[in-house]
Amino acid sequence: MKTISVVFYFALFSLVSVCAQKTNNTLEMELIKAAKNNDTTKLRHLIKQGVAIDAKDAHQRTALMVATYENHVHAAKLLIKAGADVNAQDDRLESPFLHAGARGHLEILKACLATGKVDHMLLNRYGGTALIPACERGYTEVVKELLKIEDYPIDHINNLTWTALMEAIVLGNGGKTHTHIVQLLMNAGCDVNIPDKNGISPLQHAKKSGYKEIVAILEKAGAK
Repeated sequence: MKTISVVFYFALFSLVSVCAQKTNNTLEMELIKAAKNNDTTKLRHLIKQGVAIDAKDAHQRTALMVATYENHVHAAKLLIKAGADVNAQDDRLESPFLHAGARGHLEILKACLATGKVDHMLLNRYGGTALIPACERGYTEVVKELLKIEDYPIDHINNLTWTALMEAIVLGNGGKTHTHIVQLLMNAGCDVNIPDKNGISPLQHAKKSGYKEIVAILEKAGAK
């Protein structure tokens, strides 16, 4: 009889544990769904319930990551204030901070930076920092924010062997925006002579593309 009672107890305990786990998983998915929908009321409710704020979905995305993908500023700020991890990477190696920089989501980027917890050497799937795609895509205000950071890895080289400067030239269009970004990088003290894997310098690329204003900026900075 005693043996049966012990077995029953453990069976009941296991059942309760499984049910609790299912409930937790359901609430975690509700948190992520609320972030996707920018439903701040639901988010606040779930956060107060103590739902794991950095729980991940099948693609390893946290609620904050999902809010960042959608550029839902209010949801993202709420989650960040509640302690969500700004460095948590998903299965595409995106993090809230990296994606905000790469997509020009300035307000979310600022909120991430305000935590003081951003890992600036966390790299995306191309081996790049947040600055590199921001320069390529012409997100001037993002570039300005990142260049304010002391000891930021401005000359980091990605998997293509390109720096932020190189991407602004090679993948930019040589227009006003990219020219301004090149000047910002110069002002911040970037290395103007880091070549690509073929040994071609930023200046050589700019000359080849006929970007006269960028050429002038580079030459003034001592580019070769």
